[in-house]
Amino acid sequence: MKAVVYERYGDPSVLRVAEVPTPEPAEGQVLVKVAATSINLSDWECLRGSPAYARLGGLRTPKRSTLGSDIAGIVEAVGAGVTGLAPGDEVYGDNLDLMGGFAEYAVAPARALALKPAELSYAQASTIPQSGAIAVQGTTGAAPGRRILINGAGGGTGTFAIQLAKQLGAHVTGVDNEHKLDFMRSLGADDVIDYRRDDFSRGREPYDLILDLVAHRSVFAYRRALAPGGRYRCVGGSVRSLLRVLTVGALAGKATGRSLGMLVVKQGPAHFQPLAELAVSGGVAIHIDRTVGLDDVPDALARVGAGRALGKVAVAPW
Repeated sequence: MKAVVYERYGDPSVLRVAEVPTPEPAEGQVLVKVAATSINLSDWECLRGSPAYARLGGLRTPKRSTLGSDIAGIVEAVGAGVTGLAPGDEVYGDNLDLMGGFAEYAVAPARALALKPAELSYAQASTIPQSGAIAVQGTTGAAPGRRILINGAGGGTGTFAIQLAKQLGAHVTGVDNEHKLDFMRSLGADDVIDYRRDDFSRGREPYDLILDLVAHRSVFAYRRALAPGGRYRCVGGSVRSLLRVLTVGALAGKATGRSLGMLVVKQGPAHFQPLAELAVSGGVAIHIDRTVGLDDVPDALARVGAGRALGKVAVAPW
């Protein structure tokens, strides 16, 4: 089968399309014929090996030779002990433990997969598992009268988070680069901020909830941006920023009646299927920036890494 592989950390130039053996499912696993895989920021981080937590399990060389966790496709074969799934089933899920989605076939734990809603295309379904789970959990607490800020709101997770927070009645501010301002407004954001020109932590009414998808600022800036009793949760960012949030930020927040910490994301179908149901009913729109083939994965990863994608980028191997 064809797969996009890499043997060392680096920029997209270290990626290549190669012929590799088709994997076989072990106990509790299924083999999926991949119809689509969406690109997450975690794929970009694992390609570069930065931040440092992206090297967990592979300090000097990558733990997995093929990236891509959010897969959608057709079950080709099942391993021993698998129940509830059978060859021919259309499935989707976050294969974060094994990766391998930038290929024609991938193995995944059966527990990580759910039956794909018939109303969604494979590309649409592939955008949901990781980003959807983060957005659903990250917007908990959004409600009428509450002010929510989403940093990195123009990417895959942010597009879902804006819509979920608005659906819950919150006033939503989206932060991203200048090229995504109109896009965030189209998703329902009440206010938009270009982070290169404006500091959201100064000169503005404080926020009740901040969901930070790209943490890089001082913890004191985050605390300053929160209203009393407010909550700040980050998902990604530099190791230095994350450590400061967990240490200094936690103490500084507690001392002033605010809560600063990381969002510990729960994985699995139970945590992303609610967003898929909203997508099927029309409550949430799925925005795909573009769909590319395996040969174009390096350029697509670079686009996501540079923050140029509006929503999600999908890869269709066939």
